[in-house]
Amino acid sequence: MRRRFLAVFLGLCVSVTAQTHVSAKAGAQTKQSPALPPKLVLAIVVDQFRYDYLTRFRTEFTGGLKRLLDQGAVFTNANYDAAPTVTAVGHSTFLTGAMPAMSGIVGNTWWDRTTAKSVTSVSDDTTKLVGGNGNGSSPARLLVSTVGDELKISGKGGKIIGISLKDRSAILPAGHMADGAYWFDGQSGNFVSSTYYFAGLPAWVRDYNAGHPADKYAGVDWLGHKMPAVGPQLYNAVDASPFGDELLQALAIRALSAENLGAGPKTDLLAVSYSSVDYVGHREGPDSPEMHDMVRRVDRLIGALIDAAEARAGRGKVLVAFTADHGSASLPEVNQKRKMPGGRLAWSTYRAAVEKALNEKFGAGQWISFSADGVIYFSPNPIPGKKLDMTEIQKVAADTIRAQPHIGRVYTRSQIEQGAVGRDPVDTRVRNGFNPARGPDIFTVTDPYYIFNATGTTHGSPYGYDTHVPVIFLGSAQIRAGSYAGTVGVEDIAPTLATLLAIETPSGNMGRVLTEMLK
Repeated sequence: MRRRFLAVFLGLCVSVTAQTHVSAKAGAQTKQSPALPPKLVLAIVVDQFRYDYLTRFRTEFTGGLKRLLDQGAVFTNANYDAAPTVTAVGHSTFLTGAMPAMSGIVGNTWWDRTTAKSVTSVSDDTTKLVGGNGNGSSPARLLVSTVGDELKISGKGGKIIGISLKDRSAILPAGHMADGAYWFDGQSGNFVSSTYYFAGLPAWVRDYNAGHPADKYAGVDWLGHKMPAVGPQLYNAVDASPFGDELLQALAIRALSAENLGAGPKTDLLAVSYSSVDYVGHREGPDSPEMHDMVRRVDRLIGALIDAAEARAGRGKVLVAFTADHGSASLPEVNQKRKMPGGRLAWSTYRAAVEKALNEKFGAGQWISFSADGVIYFSPNPIPGKKLDMTEIQKVAADTIRAQPHIGRVYTRSQIEQGAVGRDPVDTRVRNGFNPARGPDIFTVTDPYYIFNATGTTHGSPYGYDTHVPVIFLGSAQIRAGSYAGTVGVEDIAPTLATLLAIETPSGNMGRVLTEMLK
């Protein structure tokens, strides 16, 4: 009996040892054979695309949005964690993981205290427009790196290209080391670029422009909106129609073949931002028949773009990241019919009240260097020869605005710099949106659904209807498809992409890796 037991015991030991050896060997082989990197990263933004468009219109999708929802990793509670929620902030956050506090992109436009002038997020007087007339644009004001930059630095990156109707939407996702960024010029009807990238447009872009692609929309009717005759009037109107996105789609698909994207030895990145949804949204609002039609059309465009990318790189070799740069508020008139709060405010009234209060408190002065809806930059020397306390000036202004109707909160530069800000979501988003060198002296948050617009609608607030956007990943074997209900931020896209690409995380990253979707 003892001999039989010993034999069985020794046999089991040999079996376990062999299995352990095989398992260890298999594990070693797994570690030595990581998932192949994608041939192409397709980074897609739809400007002013509220998350609820995905739920409201899902049954009507037949193209790219359907595929993303059915086959992708879908984050249902993704928000921007910074305000203002505007185009430049959204597009800069997308592939940097950096919010304005770190990226320096505090808005579409702000006051540059160094040069004492208004600047845009991509304005650059040292460059010239290529393919058009005037000054060019560049990513020089972006203080951090992008996923594309890190791809290049790693040696794993091929070509990096950005395309949109707007300069900031083409430039900011593509980053500093991009091979090109292209946007639509409303004067010439051409897609243009900047001497930051090259002295002249590539031949394939010149060939595209030579066909005058926008001219074919002259006189075309879309839901009662008739396009003007050929010329600058048409070129400036085509943005606020589905035809603007059709133009940039054609250029993006041409870029795939002309630049051989997805077919080279390294990983390429194409960032495409569909802008026409935003232009239509501002004019018509998110509840309009026009917006309904725009969402269905962009679904088909995204599907065709993904198909074209996979035709170049191969199915399973295209990594797609999809989001929006912000949402939007409903038209105040629509909300009022619903018995919901909301209304229109005139910022000029609030600004005038501030100037009156400052004059009464300190004496007549030139108080404001720059002001836009809800934002004030004070003059450094409003009353020459009189020593004034800027903290006190900010306090008087903030108290004055708070006393006006439909104001939720007012933040001062001193208050944010001293950390005297609460920690609820609104406070956090305002703090993340403040950059010490570029941020304003006054930042105003209206009550929900109140906007500083006489017509149409807008965005920019720290409220859910402006911050809640889609975040969806598709195409990598490392991604576990499904619906994820946890709270995430748009700043989480960049570090997650960096992990999937096995490159360094962008320099200003403030997000986290979305490990819950990774196999």
